Amino acid sequence: MRLQPLIVPGWNNSGPTHWQSLWEACLPRAVRVQQRDWTSPDVHEWTCALAAAIEAAPRPPLLIAHSLGCITVCHLPLRIREKVAGALLVAPADVEREGAPEALRSFCPIPMQTLPFQSVVVASTNDPYCSLERAREFAQAWGSRFEQIENGGHINADSGFGAWPHGLKLLAALRRRAHWRIPIAPCRTPPLPPPHSAGPQHRSPHRASH
Repeated sequence: MRLQPLIVPGWNNSGPTHWQSLWEACLPRAVRVQQRDWTSPDVHEWTCALAAAIEAAPRPPLLIAHSLGCITVCHLPLRIREKVAGALLVAPADVEREGAPEALRSFCPIPMQTLPFQSVVVASTNDPYCSLERAREFAQAWGSRFEQIENGGHINADSGFGAWPHGLKLLAALRRRAHWRIPIAPCRTPPLPPPHSAGPQHRSPHRASH
């Protein structure tokens, strides 16, 4: 089954040279989740916008999140999380770190529950907005695979990342793993009649078809 790529940018959105923008232009059916206010993020408003995009998706959504977008994904209510096929969580922003901007405080505390879908956390060894140790904690808490990038900064355009072909490979691998968890209605065998109703037409349980 095909998936619906949803681009989930972080604080101040992703500019035209950011890999998220380049992917949006090249991935079939990719849609960017739009926020009313990119400069003054509010966790409730951002989460509602993402939830609405997931609900509106014509296919199971594959989330492609960066920075504060990763934290937004983790704030989704459980009933919405269960509709997600998978998530690529790149350079999650540690909004609880010392010196974090006050504008991001509404996203605290960061949810640390296991995500009910396939996910990958991609983190850099020198991200100024999240230590490698903290990113590992996120991955472990969320039940995500962990991918480490050496000296990748915040894994954005300012760090020298263009179309980021390695990221596309990670996305393709995630997409393949996400296929299996898309719910498919099972073909159920009708239950056998109770013993007391057995009659001439009753078939032995041992001969029931499956």
